Order: sequence, then structure tokens, then C-alpha cells
Amino acid sequence: MNSSEPAPRAYHSSLREEQAEQTKQRIARAARQRFVESGWAGTSVRSVAADAGVSEATVYAVYGTKAGLATSLVESGELDAGVEQVAREIDAAQGDPRGQLAAFIRFDRRLFERGGDGLRLTVEGGRNEPALAAAYEQGRARGDANRRGLFASWPSGALRDGLTLDRALDVYATVCSIQTFDIATRERGWSVDEVEQWWVETLTELLLA
Repeated sequence: MNSSEPAPRAYHSSLREEQAEQTKQRIARAARQRFVESGWAGTSVRSVAADAGVSEATVYAVYGTKAGLATSLVESGELDAGVEQVAREIDAAQGDPRGQLAAFIRFDRRLFERGGDGLRLTVEGGRNEPALAAAYEQGRARGDANRRGLFASWPSGALRDGLTLDRALDVYATVCSIQTFDIATRERGWSVDEVEQWWVETLTELLLA
């Protein structure tokens, strides 16, 4: 035996992790489509499993319960919005708060544009269904945590004078939301590009020095 022998085991482990992630993504997208089409009450774990091409046992192994599947409404939207893409764009704009802020706004634009159907279901259905309310809160908390990490990484003086990190998060969430997106596009007739441009201009002015 030689020192290179552990490599195949590491490779197989990595391959299994990649396959497991692909299965989770397939289930998440199938669940979101089924929830949007059939509603929360009209969706069963069996129907999601059939749409995803996996067994019910696999769905339960990945998400635990039907309530756990509610998180797929947000997770699949984030996948379609390009989580890896925004990470690359933020890294490419290192040292440029304006560029990084614009990259995060572009991600949210894609999230609302491509995954808005699932997000709306968590907002509207969450009024009566605790699992959907919990999924919305988890997604919101994840977004806040990511933005907090980004804003905190900026050099001192990047935020407007007197603006705390918590207030900056509040301002971002108030301006850039699925509700604002829907008002602009559905009620006021804005294009998605116009919404993104307005978000970039407004949040740059409100948040950055």
C-alpha cells in the first residue's frame, strides 16, 4: 500500500455527496411545482416522490416530513436564482461595496422572477399553515444572515454615516422584497429590468456613503 490509497475513498465519498445533492435538488423542484399547482393540502409526499422519480422513503430521508418539504419552496427558488453565480459575482467585486450590493440585488431579482411562485405560497399560505410560515421565516433568516455577512465585511465607512448594520438590513428587506416586486411588476407595469435598476439606485443611495 502507498500513501495515495485514500484518494479513491475520498473520490467516492465526494461522488456520493454530489449525487445526494442532485437528488435533493430534484425533489425540491418537484415539490415546488406540485405545491404551486395543487396547493398545500392537495399535495402528498407520494405525488412529490413520483414527480421527482424517487421513492417516498427517499423524500422522507431528505426532508423528514411533509412539513419539512415546505422549505423546498424557498430552496428551489434559490437554486434557480443561481446561488453559486452570486457567490462568484460577489467575490469578483471584492473591495467594491457598490458592486457587491448590485450583485446581491441581481440575485434577489432572479429569485423573485424565477422562484416567486414558491415564495408567494409561503407568504400567503403561511397565514394558515405553520409549516409554510416556518419555511418563509427560514428563508428570510438565511437571506438576512448572508446580507449581514456581506455588509459586515465592508470596510469601515462604507455604510452611510449613522446607519447601523441592523438598520441597513431592515432597509434592504423593506425595499427589496417579493411584495415590492409584485407591486412594481403586476400593479404598476414595470419591467423586471426597471425594478432591478431602481433597487440598485435606491439601495446604493440609502445604504452606502
